[in-house]
Amino acid sequence: YLANRSIKNVASVVHGGGIGGLNPSDCAKAITEGAILGLYKFDNYKSKKPQGSNIDKFSIVEVDKTKITDIKKSVNEGMVFAEATNLCRDLANEPGNIMTPTELSEVALNVGNSTGMEIGVIDKTKMEELGMGALLGVAQGSVQSPKLIVMKHKGDQANQENNIGLIGKGITFDSGGISIKPSLKMGDMKGDMAGAAAVIAAMKAISTLDLKINVIGIIAAAENMPGGNAQRPGDIVRTMDGTTIEIENTDAEGRLVLADAVTYAKSLGLNKIVDVATLTGAIAIALGNIYVGAFGNNDELMNMVVSAGGSVGENIWPMPISDKYTDQYSSTVADFKNTGGRLAGSITGAQFIGEFSKDLPWVHLDIAATSRSESNSGWNVKGATGITVRTLIQLAKGLSE
Repeated sequence: YLANRSIKNVASVVHGGGIGGLNPSDCAKAITEGAILGLYKFDNYKSKKPQGSNIDKFSIVEVDKTKITDIKKSVNEGMVFAEATNLCRDLANEPGNIMTPTELSEVALNVGNSTGMEIGVIDKTKMEELGMGALLGVAQGSVQSPKLIVMKHKGDQANQENNIGLIGKGITFDSGGISIKPSLKMGDMKGDMAGAAAVIAAMKAISTLDLKINVIGIIAAAENMPGGNAQRPGDIVRTMDGTTIEIENTDAEGRLVLADAVTYAKSLGLNKIVDVATLTGAIAIALGNIYVGAFGNNDELMNMVVSAGGSVGENIWPMPISDKYTDQYSSTVADFKNTGGRLAGSITGAQFIGEFSKDLPWVHLDIAATSRSESNSGWNVKGATGITVRTLIQLAKGLSE
């Protein structure tokens, strides 16, 4: 409201703090996040920038000097949370001709250079050596080479068991492949790497805050295109752990790249993992665009994820999984097929990924319906929302404490 009226300097009291019954530091953090998130705009490709729509200075005013130190700390933390979310938005708003798997890996490398994280990038040749047939199958129709990006925050090296893995689906453009999508709104599929963007952004914040926990971020990046070498419906691929998959629909590609990413995560000795993916249109039918759907095999980890989301204002709803759905994605010619039919599509998609986590505590977050907004609403602006970035940071923060 104020930005649209060419206001340049804004000051606010700590609304809700003290006499309002709320913790002033928490309120200051919320105000900071709301201001930074609400003022976000993606105008990188505008030849003429809008005039008079930027607030130059936002001040938080507090008369009780004994609260200033804590408020400053909360403001700084709020800035880290919000700026990470805006990084995620930037990445997911970039067009597919710019944000390729290679460019995404360069972004991760730059994040590593700025924070001191260890960054590794596994290329196509190494994927072939590792036997990542599912990820490679998705990528083979594109001239863009796939990348598996590995980001390591070593926040508690004395206790290697204090760890968690964050895994992101990074399909930088999803045409659907041979099972091509309708042309209407296909351009939004530039954001099919929103899960990967969330993990990269969260890893930057986790490292910036220097949280006392070991966190490994893994991003499976590829482009799904219908080129002359694209995989076909009916093909069979073999994953890193030896599982065979019949390709029933090439547009069910996210679960394929995540199958190999989850297997790779397990090989690193992680004791819990959370994956984030724009996985299924079916989640919108189940939950609309209000809640992120959460699926998992471990109640304790699920509760921590849902609680982390709730504490930062990101709505997450636990969804069921059951062996009773397994027959839907069983194959007569391979171990599994990559679709489970129309019924319970978000559940069968999630369970497919869960087949590769096996007994390792795992939670899957389906953000297909919440990763983009069609209009300005509250702190969300039209375009990429940056959903789950703050949840992942808060989850790691809670575990570190």
